[in-house]
This record gives sequence, structure tokens and C-alpha cells, in this order.
Amino acid sequence: MEQGRAHQQVRPPYTSTASAAPDRVPGQARAQRARDEQRPGEQPRGEQARGEHIHCESPVPRVVVQRYSVRGQILDALRAALVDGELLPGQVYSAPVLGARFGVSATPVREAMQQLAIEGAVEVVPNRGFRVAERGPHELAELAEVRALIEVPVMLRLARTVDQAGWTALRPLADATVAAAAVGDRACYAESDRAFHRAVLALSGNQQLVMVADDLHRRSQWPLGHNPATRRADLLADAVEHTALLDALIAEDLPVVQSLVREHFTGADR
Repeated sequence: MEQGRAHQQVRPPYTSTASAAPDRVPGQARAQRARDEQRPGEQPRGEQARGEHIHCESPVPRVVVQRYSVRGQILDALRAALVDGELLPGQVYSAPVLGARFGVSATPVREAMQQLAIEGAVEVVPNRGFRVAERGPHELAELAEVRALIEVPVMLRLARTVDQAGWTALRPLADATVAAAAVGDRACYAESDRAFHRAVLALSGNQQLVMVADDLHRRSQWPLGHNPATRRADLLADAVEHTALLDALIAEDLPVVQSLVREHFTGADR
């Protein structure tokens, strides 16, 4: 027993890693010499390919498939249908039915309708679809009042600070509203009308103002519940105000500018 216990207590003498390593792993000595002979900036021989693969290569980025092209086209088509009165206020439309109308699946239609719900054009009807919002004269008048409170002071301030060249650059946008109104294209007019107002407000340099005003403007463009079609003469009268306003701004005629701006928003429910 004593001999067995003594045998168990016998351990090999302690040796440091530095002194033992060369005897246990002969290849490490050769690797160390290779590193010592390595030129500055040179990759270690025998390890270059492995090191580049593991540590130097950037991972291949994951491709994200964008669905915006289809959803965006459907969204534009739905907006045009709303402005033209093809989608009637108060009526419920299902995504599959609208998808069949546009020749697409229900998914991009549902996504586009969700965006229109955010904009206040439709409301979600559970298990049925989306109901087109009804905007009466009173609600449109309220929207026009809010727009006037935001845009009129900004336009009057810009009339005193923007030079003639800045206003002249907006002439093509004003002409586009007249061209759309002349042929009675409500959808095209709605887009060109908002583009003109965005360009004017953008001269303020306040992007938040532009976004808020554009959202209010878009909400005011949905058709009246009892009269979804706006007459061509009304569109043309509204468009002519754009060109008259630019003329007054270029001429720096502030009293006329103030009168036209206020009149433009007073008749914004057309």
C-alpha cells in the first residue's frame, strides 16, 4: 500500500511551455523562423490564403428584394381612381377584387390600401376590405382653413425674400397645372397642383413644413361625397391662379400676392 501511494505521488518534473514546445511540436520552430524572415507588410507564408478567407473577406451582402415597384404602381393607380371618382366614397372594396382589376395579387393592393388608410383616404373594414372615406363640404372647408393657416404666412414671407429668378424657375410647374386642367385630367392635375405647392414651400427650407402641408393638400383632393367629378372649368380657374400668383410674385406686387393667396385657399374646396 505504501509503495502504491508513493507511486501515485510521483509526477514528471515541471517544464515551461517555452522549453517544452519545440520538443513536442517541431513545426512551430520552423513557423517562427518563417515569421522572423518575413518582410514588413508581407503576409505570413503558408497562412495567407487561410487568413484572407477567414479574416479579410467581407461577407456577401444579403439581397433584399424590393416590392415597391408593384406596390407603388398600384398606389398611384388607386390614388388616381380616388381623385377621378372611380372608387366611390362610402363603398367597400376588397383587395382580391381590386387585384383582379389591376391584374395583380391581393398583396400589393392590400399594402397600397394600408398606405391610403394612413393618409386618411380609406378606412379598414375587418374581414371585408377598405371603405373609401367620405369628405363633405364642411370637412373640406376645415382642411382648406388649416392649409391657409400654414401656407399663407409662409408664402407672404417668401414674397419678400425670394428673388425673381427663384419664382421664374417655378413657371413650368404652374404651366403643367394649366395643361392638365385644360384637358380635364383630374388625376394629373392633382399631382401637378401638389407639385407646384411643394416647390413654393420648399423655398422656405423647412422640409417638415413641406411634408405636413403636402399631406393636408392630398387629403383635400379626395372627391366630394355627393359630387365626385369636378368640372374642367373649376380646375382651369384654380390653375390660372397659379400663373397669376407667379406673375405677381415676379413683379413683387405684395398686395396682389396677398389677395391671390387668400383667394386661392378660399376656393380650395373646388
